[in-house]
Amino acid sequence: MMLTRRRLLQLIDAPAIEAAIARAEARTSGEIRVSVAQWFWGNVRRTAEDAFERLGMAATRERNGVLIFVVPARRSFVVIGDTGIHARVGDGFWIEVSARMSAAFRAGRYTEGLIAGVESVGERLALSFPADPASNPDELANTVLVGGH
Repeated sequence: MMLTRRRLLQLIDAPAIEAAIARAEARTSGEIRVSVAQWFWGNVRRTAEDAFERLGMAATRERNGVLIFVVPARRSFVVIGDTGIHARVGDGFWIEVSARMSAAFRAGRYTEGLIAGVESVGERLALSFPADPASNPDELANTVLVGGH
């Protein structure tokens, strides 16, 4: 069975993922977004990078936004961090997050995989960019984005 965007949406618990994002962001000034894209031609990473810009991920105050971009029909996903967080964690961190998510995805546990990715990113963001209790605005919505890329 092909894993389409519609099928993935039936298999994930978007409110649980959004709650995980809110919990993670409460501990950091960083921003996390999850986007589920429709099928398209072209390079998944390049499309994710375009989405990163279009969604305002590079507009956070500390350049610490992270996008988890999933393309179910292509059985592919990309985790992209902005320059502020990437400078502190390096390529190895993104590989670790992707491996953790992949293991859950391969087992058909899509919500668990997405939450694991959000939690891993949130933990690292909290270490590198802890929340300021006096001022921690939610710069980007926590909703799971569905549809276009």
